[in-house]
Amino acid sequence: MNARECAIKLMRRCNSNNPFTIVRALDIILIYCHLVDLNGFYQYHKRNHIIYLSEDLDEVTARFVLAHELGHMQLHRNLNTVFMDTRTYNPHSRFERQANTFAVELLLPDDLLREYPDCSIYQLARSVGVPENFVELKRAQTFLQKAAIKEGLQTWI
Repeated sequence: MNARECAIKLMRRCNSNNPFTIVRALDIILIYCHLVDLNGFYQYHKRNHIIYLSEDLDEVTARFVLAHELGHMQLHRNLNTVFMDTRTYNPHSRFERQANTFAVELLLPDDLLREYPDCSIYQLARSVGVPENFVELKRAQTFLQKAAIKEGLQTWI
């Protein structure tokens, strides 16, 4: 399952695209703490899902970082992400791109785009806390989705 499909499945399961609501619904432990050079990370420890967020984040950034860490939880559960994030972090790695795509799809679902057709994708992204540099992930996905529909290869989700 790709990042987009995983985000859609989680939204349907929790009946929300709000990462804080999802964390509560899934009994994920959320810990705010002082982090150096990190905004957050995900850990699976003794059958507990734990997400650590920097206590220094503003609300909008915390929302995106939490969505990103939920992406790691859903997509990379079996990896030692604590080690990877603190020792080998590469913002351009496949795992980080997947988690970013998951976060964008969670916070900026297609339903929201259809609900506000007169707003640009950038206006909507700003209103829901998606950093502008990640909006291109959604634009690219939307373009590919529409192209596939036009070619009769896929139905709109």
